[in-house]
Amino acid sequence: MSQDQELLELVRTLTSRVKDLEKQVTALKLVGAQDVPEETLVAIAAGVAAYLGYAGVRTQPRFAASPGWTKGTRHGQLNHTPVR
Repeated sequence: MSQDQELLELVRTLTSRVKDLEKQVTALKLVGAQDVPEETLVAIAAGVAAYLGYAGVRTQPRFAASPGWTKGTRHGQLNHTPVR
């Protein structure tokens, strides 16, 4: 075989391999295209984070009826200084 024929055969082989890989990628995209609810993703992420040792931070404010909180709120409501 001449060098041109060898190169042509290699190009044909690589072209067929690329087509096979494109089919596999398309099949993987179709499998991954299923809709997953956000709640499920959050639960999975929280589980992985807990497994890795990350303690989640509570972002929701807590309004406890402590005397300090009550006094601060009352003071803020009665103080009529302009808001900056």
